[in-house]
Amino acid sequence: MIDFSHIQKYRENNRIEAKKALGGLPESIWETYSAFANTLGGIILLGVIEKEDKSLATIDLPEPEELISEFWEIVNDPKRTSVNILSPTDVSIQIVDGNHIIVIQVPRAGRAYRPVYVGGDPLTGSYRRNGDGDYHCTREEYLAMVRDASSRSQDTLLLEGMDLTVLHPESIASYREQLSLFSPENSVPASPDDDFLFRIGAAAKGADKAFHPTSAGLLMFGTEKDIRKEFPHYLLDYREEDDLTSKETRILSSSGDWSGNVYDFYTRVYRRLTRNIHTPNSRSSDDAPVRQALREALTNCLINADYYGREGVVIIKRREAITLSNPGGFRIEIDAAKGGGISDPRNGAMLRMFNLIGIGAHTGSGLPNIFSVWNRQGWNEPVIEEQFEPDRITLSLQMKTEKDPPPFERSGTPTQAIAEYLTDHIFATCDDLSNALGLSEDLCRQILEKMVRKGDVVPKGEGKDCMYSLKT
Repeated sequence: MIDFSHIQKYRENNRIEAKKALGGLPESIWETYSAFANTLGGIILLGVIEKEDKSLATIDLPEPEELISEFWEIVNDPKRTSVNILSPTDVSIQIVDGNHIIVIQVPRAGRAYRPVYVGGDPLTGSYRRNGDGDYHCTREEYLAMVRDASSRSQDTLLLEGMDLTVLHPESIASYREQLSLFSPENSVPASPDDDFLFRIGAAAKGADKAFHPTSAGLLMFGTEKDIRKEFPHYLLDYREEDDLTSKETRILSSSGDWSGNVYDFYTRVYRRLTRNIHTPNSRSSDDAPVRQALREALTNCLINADYYGREGVVIIKRREAITLSNPGGFRIEIDAAKGGGISDPRNGAMLRMFNLIGIGAHTGSGLPNIFSVWNRQGWNEPVIEEQFEPDRITLSLQMKTEKDPPPFERSGTPTQAIAEYLTDHIFATCDDLSNALGLSEDLCRQILEKMVRKGDVVPKGEGKDCMYSLKT
């Protein structure tokens, strides 16, 4: 929340929008409402102007109650806005420097309501927010939000244009063997292939009464060339980088020397991901919880990926750090995910297939367990990062402890924390941000570089004395 007693220290940025509003509600307020709702939320200030030096100043709104009444009338009109996501307490009148202004706090909309759009046309009326202000959502962004808004799992689509020959027999045989080992009493492994695939959700009958793969079945057991027919941007990429020898091992779905599907990727990557993990006590019994946490992290990454999205799944293992990154935005609030007990996987059918062989069975508790295991090891707290254009989630796991790290207690992602800090302090060096937010200097610098490339943050100067500010 803004400290209104010092409003002059704030600037317009990707979380604050100031509008004069002396002539009534500006039409652009609805683009900003849509943009904040579809991104990370933000604050709209009416009766606030931007001065030549970019600082904010208030002017007196003569009839703020009438403006608020007009605002509520329009935000509740389905012909003007797709949905009202505000509560009565989100809109208020504040007296600042003797002037009456209106404060509208727009939260991030839940996935079922996104995209929040204006003007009646969801494709042309959906906006998002970045360092340059409000912008029209690309078709890709719009479609990603529509997919996530559905109550149906993304991977249950029946692909009637394909038959079961697109599935890799060796992958299915390996999965059936794992199912027999995990659940010997289960009768499913003995079923004929078509029936087996139907019973695990990998196939279903189409209008022609023949079996066809589901999108979950194609992703789990298909071959890479056939998967790309349905998911053009499909990519699975595992990189193992040795910081000392500069040696790199890579498992790539497009390499052509293996199936390239999600199930085989999991089995290959899990073995390498959990190998040579050094815990502080270096006993194998101490490694077990870490290996379990890494299995949960890998599974979460694969079942929550939006395989229609760009850039694919990328996992990088280094000596003291592992990052797991997948296309797609958050489907639930990050604090709720950290708290556990709430599960909203993007690919529920794939999750069930993993559950059947004993993987990812603790639905809703994977992320809290990862944080708990890392805390018990005394390692730096895991960092979850969300980015837009394109939508992407990255989990960073450092297997080391910084000397006397300051506590990182802000909610949300590091990018949000940096944006909030720069909103309050206007300018800061990387050291300032690292010390204030409890981020490692390397991670802080990486995030700042990303924000600079996207245009959200502007650097001034060079080296350690470089000052960063939000783009105004």
